[in-house]
Amino acid sequence: MPITVFNSIASWMLKQRIHQIELFLKYPNEVQEELLMDLIRASEYTLLGQKYDYSSIYSYATFSERIPVSTYEELQPLIERTQNGEQNIFWETPIKWFAKSSGTTNAKSKFIPVSPESLENCHYKAAKDLLCMYLNNNENSEIFVGKSLRLGGSSQIHENNNTFFGDLSAILIENMPLWAEFSSTPNNKISLMNDWETKLCSIIKQVKYENVTSFAGVPSWMLVLLNRLLEETGKGNLLELWPNLEVYFHGGVSFEPYREQYQKILPKKDFKYYEIYNASEGFFAIQDLNYSDDLLLMLDYGIFYEFIPMNTFGKANQKTIRLSEVELCKNYAIVITTNSGLWRYLIGDTVRFTSLKPYRIRVTGRTKHHINVFGEEIMVENTDQAIAKTCQITHSEIVDYTVAPIFMKDKEKGAHEWMIEFKKKPHDMVLFQKVLDETLQSLNSDYEAKRHNNMTLNQLVINVAREKLFYEWLKEKDKLGGQHKIPRLSNQRDYIEQLKNMQITVPL
Repeated sequence: MPITVFNSIASWMLKQRIHQIELFLKYPNEVQEELLMDLIRASEYTLLGQKYDYSSIYSYATFSERIPVSTYEELQPLIERTQNGEQNIFWETPIKWFAKSSGTTNAKSKFIPVSPESLENCHYKAAKDLLCMYLNNNENSEIFVGKSLRLGGSSQIHENNNTFFGDLSAILIENMPLWAEFSSTPNNKISLMNDWETKLCSIIKQVKYENVTSFAGVPSWMLVLLNRLLEETGKGNLLELWPNLEVYFHGGVSFEPYREQYQKILPKKDFKYYEIYNASEGFFAIQDLNYSDDLLLMLDYGIFYEFIPMNTFGKANQKTIRLSEVELCKNYAIVITTNSGLWRYLIGDTVRFTSLKPYRIRVTGRTKHHINVFGEEIMVENTDQAIAKTCQITHSEIVDYTVAPIFMKDKEKGAHEWMIEFKKKPHDMVLFQKVLDETLQSLNSDYEAKRHNNMTLNQLVINVAREKLFYEWLKEKDKLGGQHKIPRLSNQRDYIEQLKNMQITVPL
């Protein structure tokens, strides 16, 4: 089939989905309530369904009263039983796939169940929706004329008791529909390579000869690949290599600290950047408008959403609310119930709503990745925006960063200590420090109050990381590759002390 014909057919098929999306845009809360009841009815005869008597649950009130909010650690014994071959524990369909996710917090892996329904009606449906929305907003797109460069995790699929586990990206590639494989590069063999360095070289060798029209992956790791690709091909920017390139689909970490670096290697005013919000547990939100920072919450992927206001999170008065009760501009921890059998599961992410009609969000951080040692309530969103603006003002570029508290000792006040690896260092580090501190104050009134006249916090401290420090830190933890992330913020000093021990620090 000629590519142009394929392009036309694919565009037509994907655009039909718009009508279904319009349904949950018009009736969001009704769609969510119906979805919850469908999940409950489907699971009445599971082990959990019997334990909590799902057959008698016919309202959200009963559901929320009867079933507790759970962390992974609380669900782990049931997940392990399923991994060992026992089925019908928390979901009616046999589950043989588990997404291995260790995040950035510890070495212990999580194994998130991935059901056939989740693969088809969440992850793959979301991939089609992403293209659908993009095509709907860009009718003259020729994205299907070429291929999509994908950069997933470096992982292999492992078998255990007739169940399988690996990075989510590996599971998706292993089960990928034919249409997606046909339009993607590199091939599956390269995409599933485990060794990051070998994989990087193999990707470059293959994709530099392809007609790439889009690419998808985590901004930090994708930048490593693209810069290496430009070095090896001797091209000045990516458009010299791929003149038909038109969009980058990104997620995993905030794009803000890397935006200017991408604009340099993609010098095209109308180049599109589309953000997605997905995880091992599911696909949650998609940017549905050109040139927007807001993500449309997708409400018909087999995921029922609840939210915990962060001002009550972890406290005696903690409360959980449903979608219809959320408010604008407040930070919430997300709780999900899914078609993979995660019931009222706390995924650890925080969001705030930027719109209620329709429901649009921005990811603000992690429940464990924030700093609130002194009542400053610093979120990752704050530090990402602050460092992006500071780099812009001081004409500098970063590779990565992490922040930890300096605890009060005797009469010494506290502070925040940063470890920053620069791609392009600022000419005046004192100015960089000053601008970063002041920008953070302008973005967060709690931090500003604690910094006022050095009342509680002294000015932040910056350590300049040596080249490849973060890369070597991840390598030591066996976390190289497209899905692993640097922990931006922590209430403890574990990460920053490990990093400081790996280099001769250059304190400001």
